[in-house]
Amino acid sequence: MKIRNLRWWVVGLIALATVINYIDRQSLNVLWPQISAELYPDKTEDERKEIYALISVIFVFAYAFGQAIFGRVFDRAGTRMGFVFAIGIWSVATAMHAFAKGLVTFSLFRAILGVAEAGNWPGAAKGNAEWFPSVERALAQGLFNSGAAIGGIISIPLIAYLSIHLSWQSIFLLVGAVGLLWLVPWLLIVKAPPGSHPFITEEERTFILEGQVDQTGDEGEAEAYTPNTVELLKRKESWGVIIASAAIDPIWWLFVFWIPIYLAEVYGMDVKTIGIYGWVPYVGAMFGAWFGGLLARNRISSGWSVDRSRKLTISLGCLIMLPSLLAMANPGSPVGAVLLMAVILFGFQTAIGNVQTLPSDLLGKGSVGSLAGLAGMAAKLAAAGLTALVPWLTAGGNYTPAFVIGAVLAVVAMASVWVLCPKIELLEPVNGPAH
Repeated sequence: MKIRNLRWWVVGLIALATVINYIDRQSLNVLWPQISAELYPDKTEDERKEIYALISVIFVFAYAFGQAIFGRVFDRAGTRMGFVFAIGIWSVATAMHAFAKGLVTFSLFRAILGVAEAGNWPGAAKGNAEWFPSVERALAQGLFNSGAAIGGIISIPLIAYLSIHLSWQSIFLLVGAVGLLWLVPWLLIVKAPPGSHPFITEEERTFILEGQVDQTGDEGEAEAYTPNTVELLKRKESWGVIIASAAIDPIWWLFVFWIPIYLAEVYGMDVKTIGIYGWVPYVGAMFGAWFGGLLARNRISSGWSVDRSRKLTISLGCLIMLPSLLAMANPGSPVGAVLLMAVILFGFQTAIGNVQTLPSDLLGKGSVGSLAGLAGMAAKLAAAGLTALVPWLTAGGNYTPAFVIGAVLAVVAMASVWVLCPKIELLEPVNGPAH
């Protein structure tokens, strides 16, 4: 049996895993007003907000270290089994939320969830490098990233709707089961890498592998530069990727964690009303993911270098975010606020898909997961820091300081790529080409 366009089935399954990933993680965010009222009836809203922030910081710290751990897991176990480990563990952890009784148990289950969910991102970067030629990588990354946006679009109204009919405990059990069901098509379809996959057509196999050889010379990907972690950290290009990731990623998490809380605090919305408004920003994110991938592919196909195409798209995304973040200081109506958020997340996704392809632009397959994992760990540590500061920054319901910090981070992300990655192309060992 041969499957035409198998690479798009693979990226489609990874995108679906990302949708599930976001439904799992957003469940607590949307249900927190209901959960906190039940578990902490004697605490004030500010005290409940601080508990939520602490649980969220623990999740992001676990997520940060999970990026580095699963970077190595995917490099050693491969894309197929790496995703089995990741989504299997995070689905069970999600279901375990149903048995949480307070801060300690929620923190424990969120930590396990964070470590495992982090595997989705270095896994996607490795799958992208494995299954796509260079010209299609930004588009594939954009389609994968759109899964995060679609997950946001679906999760907030879905969880709000389910909360009307089910207990919060039942919701966690239900969404955890969905992830385990995903394993069935993944194991059936993703049998091996494209070079040895039994279902891939010869035409597609040749297209993928020759598109990768074009970026590495006659010897192909096997001879591409694959440094160890120490060597990676000696290269300024690696730090360009790490710093760009650490600067841009907290902007996304600022909204992922705090959109429901922001709408409740600033506009007095309940869970049902949050379900009506809270999905809108993720529509911008979805279109941004597609736009960033299509723009980069179009420029490369038109003869632009990978270097020029990546820098254009990353810079454009950051420049879209900058004024919109500053405008959030006075968004006016709730409709104005969520539309501005949609523009911000459009710009974010335009840029992030191309930032996340940088490891595969710079390194051979044997080190892509490692650099992606290190960059992801730095990104999540930075996001944890900003998340921890949000209750202090937003005292009294004034979110302006948090949005100003986000604007500064967008500039830092753009500058790090331009300064530390003078030319985005496959690196060579310091002592010369690898042959």
